[in-house]
Amino acid sequence: MNANAEVESSTVDTLKLLLAVLLLVGGIGVFYYMEEQSLLLRVLGLLAIAGAAVAVALQSVPGRAVWEFATAARTEVRKVVWPSRQETIQTTLIVFAMVLLMGLVLWLFDMVLMAIVRAVTG
Repeated sequence: MNANAEVESSTVDTLKLLLAVLLLVGGIGVFYYMEEQSLLLRVLGLLAIAGAAVAVALQSVPGRAVWEFATAARTEVRKVVWPSRQETIQTTLIVFAMVLLMGLVLWLFDMVLMAIVRAVTG
């Protein structure tokens, strides 16, 4: 009986996601079909339809899983200890210095190799 319920739930979820996609595609189609209308009205209508599509998608199991993932990711981002402005500037300056140093080393290496090749090929 449980496997039956999962299959029905999966079918219903698929239909919900399909309805959400159809809403979005239809909204975009109406947006371009109503060219003679004000751009503001068309954008507001498209946003309303997109909101309805998101609401329908969130009613499905995959939609709820995406929402839970987004809220968990937001919680984790809040836990991050971000560097101070001074640490960021110091790190950036170190990166610039290392890039310049490596550029000079590679340029010198290239010059030495070019001199060797010229000496060998005459």
